[in-house]
Amino acid sequence: MRLALSPTSGRLAGFARQAGTILVTLLGLLALTFAIGRLMPVDPVRAMVGEEADQATYEQVYHELGMDQPVYVQFADYLGQIARGDFGTSLRTGQPVIEDIARVMPATIELATFAILIGAGLGVPLGVLAAARKNRPTDHLVRVATLLGHSMPIFWTGMIGLILFYARLDWVGGGGRVSDFYDGMVEPRTGFLLIDSALSGDWDVFGDALNHLILPASILGLASLAYITRMTRSFMLDQLNQEYITTARVKGLSQTRTIWGHAFANIRVQLVTIVALAYGGLLEGAVLIETVFSWPGFGSYMTNNMLTGDMNAVMTCVLIVGVIFIALNLLSDLLYRVFDPRTR
Repeated sequence: MRLALSPTSGRLAGFARQAGTILVTLLGLLALTFAIGRLMPVDPVRAMVGEEADQATYEQVYHELGMDQPVYVQFADYLGQIARGDFGTSLRTGQPVIEDIARVMPATIELATFAILIGAGLGVPLGVLAAARKNRPTDHLVRVATLLGHSMPIFWTGMIGLILFYARLDWVGGGGRVSDFYDGMVEPRTGFLLIDSALSGDWDVFGDALNHLILPASILGLASLAYITRMTRSFMLDQLNQEYITTARVKGLSQTRTIWGHAFANIRVQLVTIVALAYGGLLEGAVLIETVFSWPGFGSYMTNNMLTGDMNAVMTCVLIVGVIFIALNLLSDLLYRVFDPRTR
């Protein structure tokens, strides 16, 4: 006979299973980053000592790094370093990698957050509208627009945007987070330039930073807008074909209440996952847009270190990207419990 678990015991068991899944995922992620550091065609020892170093110096550093140890010993040492918060020193900057990332990450978070606000803020209503007007001109227009947004290369869109809106029309700022005149005028407190300038009361810097943010965030948000719109339309079409929607219409409920009060309410849980994954994709996929706009963020930092063979930085960047997606999935699970009482 099976004993029924109390609600508290069930929640604890669920928490234990989730914690175990996270632990296994993190261990696999650490194994992946370790493998990347060993499989990349870059000699970390040569990158440290330089091409002109003699063989004795090379062998000494090779031994100090533990490269002469078995792979499992090297992996155990790597796990120990990560557990101590030691991610190594960047060969390119000479600073601890974690400090470099803490310095550049706010710029990417700022960019990706504005982009997802644009993508989700416009994509969800457009998807609902397209589904509600299926096979009508509005639906066709939305589908064509999202197809174009999804198909155009983001670096091409970025360059066209710079030429048109910055060089020709002078509506927005150019490359970087702020104009050279305002660079360094605001004391970094949080690392987020808009927040720091607002806290300092430097509204000229705030306006200039916002002017520089609008174009790259809009272009980055265009890709997520296309994806979110298409997924929202698909989810809504599935719900609008359900019997309960037909019943609501027969009872005389208005179109607005039927669509938003009933159909849309049942896709919120699905949209949480879509928006969370889109946001994670923006955080780790902003490499091209940061390159085009000279945006000093996480993507530019990772690209520059890959080009110079700085494996400490590259491995840490890959690890952080994985942790971001794990954290976003956890956030999605928490939001499930908010929007869907059946999962509590």
